[in-house]
Amino acid sequence: MNKKKDTDKRTRQREISNKFINIPVEFLIKHNFTPNKISFIGFILSLIGSFLIANGWLYKSLWLSWIVPAFVGLAGTFDLLDGEVARRTGKVTPAGAYLDSNLDRLSDAILILSLIYGGLINFLLGYILLFLIIMISYSRSRAENEGVDMKGIGFMERAERMLFLIFTIILELIFYFSTLLIFGEPITVFIPFITQIPVSPIFLIGIIIFTFTLAYTIVQRLSFAFKNLRKVDVNDEEI
Repeated sequence: MNKKKDTDKRTRQREISNKFINIPVEFLIKHNFTPNKISFIGFILSLIGSFLIANGWLYKSLWLSWIVPAFVGLAGTFDLLDGEVARRTGKVTPAGAYLDSNLDRLSDAILILSLIYGGLINFLLGYILLFLIIMISYSRSRAENEGVDMKGIGFMERAERMLFLIFTIILELIFYFSTLLIFGEPITVFIPFITQIPVSPIFLIGIIIFTFTLAYTIVQRLSFAFKNLRKVDVNDEEI
């Protein structure tokens, strides 16, 4: 992956996010919310969303089901806000970054476990998703320990993962309840190696795409890191 393209990707993301988060960021700064507090709020929201998924709220009712993507979406929003508040208030610290990173990994793991417990994905697929997400994070941290800048590297970074899951859940709800209202029962499919309960074709396709894009992201990061580390090896040999 070309580093200039990665930088452009980060710049575009920052421009888009700034348009939507300026007001909440200014509100949080005005009311003395520290980046660490914001990280914990996002983590709690993620826990609530995961708890609702695990307890079957995704198909609770036409109205109550929308609470699930609302909490997951809010958790993702606070994940953006903590970093921006830290940058604007000059509170970007190694301790804060370490805390945020660990809370993010916990949130990712708990969300996947909630999908397993709620029957939306099979145990085996859940373990595969957990492995892929952990590897995406590890490949970055290990490369950066060796001095490789990994910012913006990979198709499915955490922001993209959260957005993809949120939109998949929203599309699932739209399709599920639309077909329920139209036909009297929802259109669902059941594939034992992927899900534990019948889900709509929308969710099935979404989770398959999600799995393959996670794997592709790992390949991108490993390839980028290896190429850059090889350059370092060559330079060391020349010296």
